[in-house]
Amino acid sequence: MNIPLNIDWQQILLHLFNFAILAGGLYFLLYKPVKNFMDQRLAYYAGMEKEATDKIEQAKAKEQEYQKLLEGADKEISQKKEQASKDAKKMAETIVEDANKQRDHILAEAHKAAEHEKEKMIQDAKEEIVGLAMAATVKMLHGEAVSHE
Repeated sequence: MNIPLNIDWQQILLHLFNFAILAGGLYFLLYKPVKNFMDQRLAYYAGMEKEATDKIEQAKAKEQEYQKLLEGADKEISQKKEQASKDAKKMAETIVEDANKQRDHILAEAHKAAEHEKEKMIQDAKEEIVGLAMAATVKMLHGEAVSHE
């Protein structure tokens, strides 16, 4: 079989067969492991990215939760401040009220003591007047007795 241009079909088919074996071998030895490695690497980095986004979402959720807790704590603090202020006012009013009662009691006692002292002074003055009147009477009687003799 003489083919023009010296083309040998048997050689072409053998070269095609060798090329197919080479391509298949390279596919199984190089392409498939490299592709698997690339897919694993892509999956690994995709997993890392998903994990990172999940952690960011969790952090944002925690931040919002803590923000709500802080707002609640601020409200609670302001309520406690108001309550403490009310308690302090009540306490101050109670102290002032007790001081006023004590003042009124002391003033009443002082008025009683002053009244008692006044009565005592009046009584002492009466006794002194009686004593002076008696002394004067005794002197007058004694003076008349001296002049009659």
